[in-house]
Amino acid sequence: MTNIKDPAPTLKSRPIILAQRRNAKMARSVHAYVRGNTVKFYEWLETAAGKSLPKGPSIWICGDCHVGNLGPVANLAGQVNIQIRDLDQTVIGNPVHDLIRLGLSLATAARSSDLPGVTTARMIEEMMVGYSSALRDGHRNRRPVKEVKAVHRVMEEALKRRWRNLAEERIENVRPSIPRGDKFWEVTARESKELQGLFGTAEVRQLVTAMRRRDDNAKIKILDAAYWVKGCSSLGRLRYAVLLGIAKKRPARGEICLVDIKEATSAAAPRAAKVPMPRDNAERVVAGAKALAPNLGERMLAARLSDRSVVVRELLPQDLKLEIEQLTHSEAVHAARFLATVVGEAHARQMDRATRRAWHNAMQQKHSKTLDAPSWFWSSVVELVASHEAAYLEHCRRYQTAA
Repeated sequence: MTNIKDPAPTLKSRPIILAQRRNAKMARSVHAYVRGNTVKFYEWLETAAGKSLPKGPSIWICGDCHVGNLGPVANLAGQVNIQIRDLDQTVIGNPVHDLIRLGLSLATAARSSDLPGVTTARMIEEMMVGYSSALRDGHRNRRPVKEVKAVHRVMEEALKRRWRNLAEERIENVRPSIPRGDKFWEVTARESKELQGLFGTAEVRQLVTAMRRRDDNAKIKILDAAYWVKGCSSLGRLRYAVLLGIAKKRPARGEICLVDIKEATSAAAPRAAKVPMPRDNAERVVAGAKALAPNLGERMLAARLSDRSVVVRELLPQDLKLEIEQLTHSEAVHAARFLATVVGEAHARQMDRATRRAWHNAMQQKHSKTLDAPSWFWSSVVELVASHEAAYLEHCRRYQTAA
């Protein structure tokens, strides 16, 4: 592996630096705060309002369904669809939690775009239209991406991207090395040895060679590896970027790919009672991904590293997150409907026709007379926006004091 002379943060100092970056990122806007503070949403679910939500069927849910966790995802053959792209918090639970979490995320995105409250009301209405259509149609009748400009731009970019784009974005060059700096830190000798052991297993080699019909007998070689600095989601967890060479004879001169290794920890999202789920956290994440985002699930593997549960997956150039920060009224409304449809499809593919119909009818209870959406949905988003706005300001005050 590349020998870097610059000193890397010690194992003990990594969490401190990551926490500082996380706090800075969350202070940028209320929308960023919502993305980075999932626990506050779970706390609200334990209140009287949260416990009075409609009870949906026990299915795999994202558990942290905000805008940044949806985006273009490629499958093994390179086909790209908009799907849920982060399943750290996936559990078998109540699907309404995903819908409300997405509603909160979209509402704060609208506020960060200085859009009026009427836009948020229209977004809530369109979310119900999109989600309900997915339940009725069995995830077969989605609004075309080209009609949703905010999503269409990202999708077009994803379809055009190649390895060079991924290298420039993730590792800043296209040579077989990962330059150290703010994004990547040097791994310890022990971490390097453990990564070598992981990529020496037949399971990981099979995962890598399965992508894009590579030769099953190809050899893989670690060209470089680094600790991946991800300010929010990886705080306190193992996270590595590994650059591989793949070839029949000389992998160091063969095809290059970038692999993400992410520690899977216990989910904080509330789960359904008395429903069996994998006890291993990485196996839970992979199972949830296969149910909710097949494109991603087929590219993931549960493994062990440093006696910890990790998820291994190759990163593809087409994998992008949706960065919806500045929206027009029309973009916000159309995006709300489309993204709710995506989530609805992820839920619907796990239900038979009768279950979909029953869940659709249950959600329509307490339909508002002044808004084309159930009153429980609107009141939940309003209450969550208010509580997160207050918590965001308090976070900014503490961040400024500590700066």
